[in-house]
Amino acid sequence: MTMSLQTGREFAAQCGRGGRTALGSLLLDLINDKVRDVPVAGTGFVSGTGTLHKSSVERRGDIIHTSILVDLTGAASEATLADIIGDDGAANCHLGQITAAINGTILGGCITCLEAPVTGEVDIDLYSATVSTGVEGAGIAALVETALLGTAADWTIDLVRCLTTVPPANGYLYLTVGTSSTPTAGVYTAGKFLIELFGYDA
Repeated sequence: MTMSLQTGREFAAQCGRGGRTALGSLLLDLINDKVRDVPVAGTGFVSGTGTLHKSSVERRGDIIHTSILVDLTGAASEATLADIIGDDGAANCHLGQITAAINGTILGGCITCLEAPVTGEVDIDLYSATVSTGVEGAGIAALVETALLGTAADWTIDLVRCLTTVPPANGYLYLTVGTSSTPTAGVYTAGKFLIELFGYDA
């Protein structure tokens, strides 16, 4: 049996009214292309004890909104500018790949500090690189990279910074040490961030 788009919407609405709200919402999201794949962090970022990475991609009208929620607890930083942040010595320390098919053509983005980082380096930058294999403690410059945000400040709670460059298509996101002035090597005991990207179908 073939279900028309209008019939599908009506069925989804009836599911919601009938108490099967989750099913109805899922069907509506599927029909409206709101259910998408999400950026998946590399194993070297999430293997730290307490390190968290959660993401979502949602279509709102013509806007595709990507959110990446990060807790740096358990991740490590080194005392060298532009070194990659992740589980100590681990490879694949990226925050996920950004593609036009999933995230749209990115128009802009921002980072919000939800909890100030502690113990590790507190001046943190965001990069994109063409490969997923970046190693914690290795320089991002060894990869084919693009600087997305040079914060030039210590992150504090409520601080918001807009990206100065949008992520190139198919690149992988990395956090790096953002200062050459007495950078701190250590394992983070706190540090929560929300990375948001805003895209559209070109």
